[in-house]
Amino acid sequence: MGKIIYITGGARSGKSTLAENIALNNYKTRTYLATAIPYDDEMVDRIDKHLIQRGQNWETVEGYKDISKLLEGKMGSDVVLLDCLTNMVSNLLLDNHVDWDMVTPSEVNEMEAKIILEIDNLLACINSHRGDFIIVSNELGMGLVPPYPLGRYFRDISGRINQRIAEKSHEAYMVVSGLKVKLK
Repeated sequence: MGKIIYITGGARSGKSTLAENIALNNYKTRTYLATAIPYDDEMVDRIDKHLIQRGQNWETVEGYKDISKLLEGKMGSDVVLLDCLTNMVSNLLLDNHVDWDMVTPSEVNEMEAKIILEIDNLLACINSHRGDFIIVSNELGMGLVPPYPLGRYFRDISGRINQRIAEKSHEAYMVVSGLKVKLK
C-alpha cells in the first residue's frame, strides 16, 4: 500500500493544481480518476479546462462508484489522483432520485450508509494499490448553512466523508488562495 495525500480547500482555491503538480513532480506514471459528470454546459467547460491544464501526461479514468472496478488494470500506476471526492458524494446522492424537499432523515441515513460503504471500498482499493493516492475534496463547512435540504445533507455527508479520508491520510493539506497549508 502506498500513502494517501489528502488535499482540501474551497472552490477555485488551487487544490486541483496543487494535486496535479505533486503528481507531475513526484511520479513517473499517473492515473487521473475524474468523478465529475458533464451534465450541463458549465460542467463541460470545467472538465475541458481541467483536461487542458493536465495535458497529455495522464491516463484518465472517469467514474464515481465501484472505484476498484474502474481502476482494474491501472493499479500499476505510481499514483492515482482522485478529483474530486465531493463530486463523487454529490453523484452518489443524486443517484437516489428522491424528492429532496420531502425526504426523511431515515432515507438520508440509508443513503449515507451506502456512500460510506462506497468510501470504505475506495479505502480497500487504496490499500491494495502499490502506489500512492492523491484525493482532492472541497471543504464545505466554512460557509453559510444551505437554505435547502439537499444542500444541507450534501454538506453534512461530505464533511463526515472528508473526516474519514483525512484520518486515513498520511499527508493532508488545505489550499487557500493558491497557498498550501500543511495539516498533517
